[in-house]
Amino acid sequence: MKLARNAVKHKRVPHGGLYSIPNPHSTILDFSSNVNPLGCPPSVAKALRNAMSRIPIYPDRDSKALKEKIAKHLGIHQSRITIGNGATEIIYNFCRATLWKGKSTLIPAPTFGEYEAASKLCDARISFFKTMCLQDDVKEFVRKIPQGGIVFVCNPNNPTGELIPKEIMLQILRRAKRKQATIFIDECFAELTTSQESLVGHVSEFENLFVLRSLTKSFGLAGLRIGYGIGNKKIISVLENIKIPWNVSGIAQEAAALALKEKKFLARTQKLIHTESEYLKNSISKIPGLSCYDSKTNFILIRTKMHSNLLQKKLLKKGILVRDCSTFRGLDSHYIRIAVRTHKENLMLVKALGS
Repeated sequence: MKLARNAVKHKRVPHGGLYSIPNPHSTILDFSSNVNPLGCPPSVAKALRNAMSRIPIYPDRDSKALKEKIAKHLGIHQSRITIGNGATEIIYNFCRATLWKGKSTLIPAPTFGEYEAASKLCDARISFFKTMCLQDDVKEFVRKIPQGGIVFVCNPNNPTGELIPKEIMLQILRRAKRKQATIFIDECFAELTTSQESLVGHVSEFENLFVLRSLTKSFGLAGLRIGYGIGNKKIISVLENIKIPWNVSGIAQEAAALALKEKKFLARTQKLIHTESEYLKNSISKIPGLSCYDSKTNFILIRTKMHSNLLQKKLLKKGILVRDCSTFRGLDSHYIRIAVRTHKENLMLVKALGS
């Protein structure tokens, strides 16, 4: 059997989470996964328990009810929305729809690895822009935007936690428009910040803008896999046509629709993240050999003198899992990433790092 060359050469992107280590069902405190520290909203968890009787029923393949809820939530028309089995599915579908052999993409580094993986699968020509602070390097970055190409920007960025102000993102967007390039902005962590820097409200203004969002992170629905994309009607129509049928389960659609109502829960989450992030950065920066990046979201990148893999193993022995960031393009083996969790859990992490 002859197989597609790109598929044979494809490499899966390393990620964090309990299933990234041996014995994932042992008692491990997971700081490697960047999900809402309060977990799933209680009202959603209750509804999920009551939804078991609907498991035998096929889901709505177009997620119509959920699209209506998201459209109302964001103040946009539902024809600009596509729903995915997690945000990552939308990344791959977007690349299938917009990339082909030799088409140019620009990707900052370090950032989320799936942009690169999905682009390679489409045989795109990839350029990387090395930066630990895109805001500081924006003038050089916009000069690198490829004519007629695709540009990926994660905002807030994973793993650095950098949040680029809206005005700077609009500068990038306008320069891309002049070069007939499309900007793919990943805002999966946007709702976990207190700053209003989202570009969702500019989708109708810029045909070259596509925004990715996730309910996984903000509402603790990682196990259900659900995300959504917002763009011009043409790209949304194509994405709706090429996605697999019944890509999002009925229970996931129902949970997501309920979660969108939880504005107080989200506000409480944002307050917790802001408070605990400051605590973690201040406490960890006092530990010899560790320094923190100034993250604006629910995770923190830490530079460590110790080899990141050794530090991860050391913490695992104490029942704590952190993300070894040596697998991120643009980072070496002296970086780890931690999630912001509850104060009790954060105290345990600080104690483990300092001992």
